[in-house]
Amino acid sequence: MKALVTGGAGFIGSHVCDALLAKGHEVVVVDNLSSGRKENLDPRARLAVLDIRARETADLIERERPHAVFHLAAQMDVRRSVEDPAFDAQSNILGFLNVLEACRRAKVKKVLFSSTGGAIYGEQDVFPAPEGHPTRPVSPYGVSKAAGELYLGYYRAQHGLDFVALRYANVYGPRQNPHGEAGVVAIFCQKLVAGQPCVIYGDGGQSRDFVYCGDVARANLLALESDFVGPVNIGTGVETDIKAVYRLLAEAAGRREPVRYEAGKPGEQRRSVIDNRLAGTALGWKPTVAVREGLAETFRSFQAASG
Repeated sequence: MKALVTGGAGFIGSHVCDALLAKGHEVVVVDNLSSGRKENLDPRARLAVLDIRARETADLIERERPHAVFHLAAQMDVRRSVEDPAFDAQSNILGFLNVLEACRRAKVKKVLFSSTGGAIYGEQDVFPAPEGHPTRPVSPYGVSKAAGELYLGYYRAQHGLDFVALRYANVYGPRQNPHGEAGVVAIFCQKLVAGQPCVIYGDGGQSRDFVYCGDVARANLLALESDFVGPVNIGTGVETDIKAVYRLLAEAAGRREPVRYEAGKPGEQRRSVIDNRLAGTALGWKPTVAVREGLAETFRSFQAASG
């Protein structure tokens, strides 16, 4: 089967490509390399260096006629989305519409959409949040992901395009970019490898649902093979606070110095954790990598990459 992966040279996208190739699928990657890296890709994946907003991307999809499109390309910087909502919308809404229109014309069978299980719910009423939780995004990034899901519903109703919207928790693991808007795990790993002090903003009690990239890639393949249509949470259902993340990574690094605390960032969610029971029943998926194991593996990958 031929799969086209937008953002396939990025952190999560490259792991999805690896999983597809391991199953014997043909993989075509579209990535503008603004944050993705060629080095992340298996040479068996064919790379087209294109922006998802470009007409050339639509032409490529129509020419390749893939069975499925995995859409991971996105503007992912929440802070930048707040500072420049139009920039966020150009990529995450107009760019996605360019891809969807091409999928319609190319008669693509299924779209696997990388959504968000944190930003789409906003401040939660219940913990963990199920898929039926109200969507109250408090950033343009979250709004754009919610819009993407609504567009997918439209394209299925009007054009029969099947989809799964995978609402990720906080994904971490090897290849994550520690620069710019990045996960705290990658930032801590980079600092620990360099022997630099780590900083926690706030009291460190803010918690997140950390899910390993390999488990996320496997969820994408199971979603491809499933008859399920709609949004589904991909997380562990377990909260881990930032103090514990630092402690586990420092343990993996053999470091003992205390972390530095600075003032919290305004508007940061205190708690975010998602219910993964639907993923178990609909996709046959459950996380297999515990946080301690995943964090140690992630640190080792950063250590190896540093030379």
